[in-house]
Amino acid sequence: MASHGETDRARDPKAAIRAKALEVGFDAVGFAPADLHPEARDHLTRYIDRGYHGDMGWLADTAERRGHPQSLWPEARSVVVLAQNYGPRHDPMAILELPERGAISVYAQNRDYHDLVKKRLKRLARWMHETLAGEVKVFVDTAPVMEKPLAERAGVGWQGKHTNLLSRDWGNWLFLGEVFTTLDLEPDAPGEDHCGSCRACLDACPTDAFPAPYQLDATRCISYLTIEHKGHIARELRSKMGNRIYGCDDCLAVCPWNKFARPTREDALFGRLELRAPRLRELARLDDASFRQVFAASPIKRTGRDRFVRNVLIAVGNSGLPELADTARGLLDDESELVRAMAVWALARLADSATVQAEGWRRLGLEGDADVRAEWAAELGDSVAE
Repeated sequence: MASHGETDRARDPKAAIRAKALEVGFDAVGFAPADLHPEARDHLTRYIDRGYHGDMGWLADTAERRGHPQSLWPEARSVVVLAQNYGPRHDPMAILELPERGAISVYAQNRDYHDLVKKRLKRLARWMHETLAGEVKVFVDTAPVMEKPLAERAGVGWQGKHTNLLSRDWGNWLFLGEVFTTLDLEPDAPGEDHCGSCRACLDACPTDAFPAPYQLDATRCISYLTIEHKGHIARELRSKMGNRIYGCDDCLAVCPWNKFARPTREDALFGRLELRAPRLRELARLDDASFRQVFAASPIKRTGRDRFVRNVLIAVGNSGLPELADTARGLLDDESELVRAMAVWALARLADSATVQAEGWRRLGLEGDADVRAEWAAELGDSVAE
């Protein structure tokens, strides 16, 4: 004979899954069918056609599968969308007033969230399989899943004008994960847009990366530039980046819905103190080995030392602090052309003209990389012979 608990779970599997998800540590739960509205697919197609994805060729390569969740698993009938709050306990914008320090996005100030979220997803999925006899598969930013449209369809929140997911209960600070299942679960009501006439997130963007509300040109977004972009960052955008060296929280942090945000209860997501306001001088000194050591358990590690120090040097150049000129000068002969190029740019903004001329003429004839030579030529100006 079935127990009362087993009978209740069979009668209302959604309530049982929701209760279990909250028990294992998630903060919000929603249910969606294993498909997406055509508008979501059309939006992705337009995004790629406009070239807004930049270097992220994998978005274009997987666009068809992203638009059809069942292409990942044809047997899936429902998606359980889980959200983990990572709300900061400090003002993420305060660091922007400290030019000698680097601003790292809140989500990257802690251990890689994938580990925590995936562990909980697996725990929930295992319970669903054992208790409700449903087949399951878990995803957390590791497969071509359109997480934000799915979360909106599951009622967890809505995609704001900044294209990120936000919630009336949790503000803008949510990590997402999904459990695909063969269980046929009744969908929740989709999230409703509550942005209204507000455009705080659009106006806050330092690089004007929003061509229109609900549209993001990633090629101008500081998060994309500092994390995904593999090459040199366009000169017109460098000065707008300020001291942001990994990601950008501006459009999230200014959202009025953060009045409902709460600091995360997870110690692992509170962030490492040394990453809330790291000194640019110390970060610029990192070689590959020390970079890997400092960021061993951090999502920053995936960017690699060269791209990260490229970002640091842009912040150095934007600092307006002449005492950091030697930091830039010390990297003019770095093995990485990405680093050398930004060392040139940073030095030119902090050192006197005579110093820049002397360093430039000493290195220009020996420099083998065309992009680094172009940086020197831009700074030496008319003194460079044709």
